[in-house]
Amino acid sequence: MVYAVVRAGGRQEKVEVGSIVTLDRIKADEQGNVTLAPVLLVDGNTVTSDASALAKVTVTAEVLGDLRGKKIIIQKFKNKTGYKKRQGHRQELTRVKITGIK
Repeated sequence: MVYAVVRAGGRQEKVEVGSIVTLDRIKADEQGNVTLAPVLLVDGNTVTSDASALAKVTVTAEVLGDLRGKKIIIQKFKNKTGYKKRQGHRQELTRVKITGIK
């Protein structure tokens, strides 16, 4: 069982080869591939977390498409002053498929 924990947009995601993950919006190269930075690598019984050893490891992914997340509503209200504010937000996301951990 080979899997890695990668840093992606301020969060960490556990990925395996063939898994599909939704991340914050990232730019792909001309072929539609991205490289993710590993934080941890598990290869059978071996767990690698050393930064110098992880510098040699690459996690590649293929971009499947860009999408937007669910809309959230931000509401502010102050009692007795008539202050009301309403704002919406949809996060920009990218869906990727992990193609290799080397």
